[in-house]
Amino acid sequence: MSPWERLARGAQSLRRGIRGVLGADAYEKYLEFHAAHHPDHEPLSEAEFWRDRTDRQDRNPQGRCC
Repeated sequence: MSPWERLARGAQSLRRGIRGVLGADAYEKYLEFHAAHHPDHEPLSEAEFWRDRTDRQDRNPQGRCC
């Protein structure tokens, strides 16, 4: 593997890690879970998912920085 390939892999890994920490990958994880557990139902759209998630957090606040 060339140094450039190693660098590209490292950058991809770092990106995945940051997205995971920030929660930016939550919709992708939701789609994976939904496909595995509810294949007979239509998943929420991305906008519906984020709205629902925000509403749930507002109704049930837990330890967050903001």
